[in-house]
Amino acid sequence: MRHVGLIAGAAAAALVAAGAITYAVAGDDGGGRTPSAESADAGFARDMAVHHQQAVEMSYIVRDRTKDEEVRRLAYDIAQTQANQRGMLLGWLDLWGLPKVSSEPPMTWMDMGGMASGKDGALMPGMATNFEMKKLGELSGKRAEVFYLQLMTDHHQGGIHMAGGCVRACAVGVEKRLAQGMVDAQQSEISLMADMLKARGAAPRS
Repeated sequence: MRHVGLIAGAAAAALVAAGAITYAVAGDDGGGRTPSAESADAGFARDMAVHHQQAVEMSYIVRDRTKDEEVRRLAYDIAQTQANQRGMLLGWLDLWGLPKVSSEPPMTWMDMGGMASGKDGALMPGMATNFEMKKLGELSGKRAEVFYLQLMTDHHQGGIHMAGGCVRACAVGVEKRLAQGMVDAQQSEISLMADMLKARGAAPRS
């Protein structure tokens, strides 16, 4: 539980720092230029907002399906962190005057528009299918805990892949730093979730 608390504290500190600069992001380290709708900056903001929303949904589902305080605390921390980051990403699109949706497939900004099939709601790497989301909502207790930790591990792996793409390709400095923060935090959470799965006699799916 101490590990969960440390991650929660780090996440909270990151959100406070990020929130303080949200409204100054449009020209940060970007030479004063507003990103285009086709840029990596805009593509990452749009796609990660969708990716984060599912993580928030999964986390609130499992909080209703288990009484285990360790899992409930982790789920709450993930939900709060990713909901706040999602708000920042959508806020930046508003500041830039750019649409929140695109006619192009997800991941096009990474030249990977065909990477995820979109089958059954899995629009991007790591995203759960509609069937998996429904199954999570039907499980309870230890089975719900294990399935959530497995789904969220996959979700984080996909998120790290996308955030790493922004670190390499985004032009707006504060967005790159947020993306790097996502990579660091989610890698730590993957390690924590591996330990939590092991304690429950289970393992990540991949």
